[in-house]
Formats: sequence, C-alpha cells, structure tokens
Amino acid sequence: MEGKVVLITGGGRGIGAETARLLAHRGAFVVLNYLSNRESANRLVHEIEQKGGRALALQADIRDEQQVQYLVETTIRQCGKIDGLVSNAAMNFVRKPFLEMSWLEFSQKLNDELKAAFTLSQAVLPHMLENHYGRIVYVSTGLAQHPQVPFIAHGTAKAGLTTFGKYIAKEFRTYGITANIVSPGLVETERTKFQSEEMKRNMAKLTPLGRIAKPEDIARVIAFYVSDDSQFITGCDISVDGGLTI
Repeated sequence: MEGKVVLITGGGRGIGAETARLLAHRGAFVVLNYLSNRESANRLVHEIEQKGGRALALQADIRDEQQVQYLVETTIRQCGKIDGLVSNAAMNFVRKPFLEMSWLEFSQKLNDELKAAFTLSQAVLPHMLENHYGRIVYVSTGLAQHPQVPFIAHGTAKAGLTTFGKYIAKEFRTYGITANIVSPGLVETERTKFQSEEMKRNMAKLTPLGRIAKPEDIARVIAFYVSDDSQFITGCDISVDGGLTI
C-alpha cells in the first residue's frame, strides 16, 4: 500500500478505524471521513502519525452532494489522488417488526444508504477514471442474505448496496477499477452494544469459528480488496462471519 491514498467513510470508529490503522501501517495515506465525532477521528489521526503513518480527518455528510464534493476535492488537493475508496459509513435505521413500521421509517434507511453510495461513487470515479486505477469496497451486511427480525430496513437497504456495488464493478471493469462488497456478520463495535451478552454468546456458539467478529477481522478483508493482491477480483460479495453462512 506504499504511496496509495485511501478514503474511508465512517473512518473514526469501529471497522473504519481498524481499516485505517491497518492500511496506514502498510504504507497508505488514509483520509478518515467522519460526520459528528471529531474527537475520535482526530485522536485516530494522532495515533497513526505517532506510529509513523500518514492520515487526515475530514468532516462531511456523505448523503449531501456539496459536502461530498468538498471531501473529495480536499483529498485530491492535499493528497494528489484517490486510489481506494472504502464506503463504510453507518446509517441509522429503525428496528421494528414489519407491521409496526411506516413507509417513511423503512424508506429513510433505503434512501440514506443508497444515496451515500451513489453520491460518493459519482464524486470519486471520475478521478479514478483519469488515473485508470481504482479500488472500491462497499461494506454491506450478512443480513442482506440472511434475514433477522427486526432488521428489515437495514437488510433490505444493504441488499440494494450489494447490487449497486456489482453494477459499478460491471460498468467500470475495463478502466483498471474494481469494486467489491464485504458483508460482515455480527461485529463487536459501539453500534452493537445494544445486543445482549446472551445473544452474543449464542451467536458465537452458532459460528463455526467459535466467536463473533472483531473490527480487525473485517479490516483485513477490506485491506485485501483495496490492495493489488485482489487485482483480478471484482463484483464479489464476500461474507466475513466466521463461517456462519455454512
């Protein structure tokens, strides 16, 4: 990853933060996009720089076209290019049984998830086309293929994201650009703190590898797709769930 520039949305915490640490350790200049937690993002930048890496934190709501343009243009101005994009920012969603959910609650997640991927991809891809090189990773979820109640809004939106990523892979296949999807199972992050310890233990028992994922487990797979080790893979959706899908 030496000399590569990677933009990571949702880069201040969880999977995004671990991905940033790993890519920076491997030589990449990482640009951490965050929405609200400035302190966490700046703390991570300081940590990476203390270890000899290079990092930059930029605030932007990736559902907003103007803010995305600022994010991408600032990255280009300060880093010269964008080699990789990790579309990882988490969008809030309503957790309800289907019959208790309104269309507005359901569609909010669909709109946020897909607009973020659409807006960000449209802003980044022209620069990748110019350089005839790019690595894009969309972070989805295992719930897109294996439904669990009450995650219908989340799972459906991520299924749309997975399909979107495959279309991007197909359309830009001849330009040195790859697009792949990483679909984690349950991951131990701040966003899963609401899950009970009993539920986590049960999930670990069901998982062939005997535990639920840590953010670094997902980060290693993302790092593979962002690197040239994956140069002959595109349009792939890989489950990172300790074998739960089998």
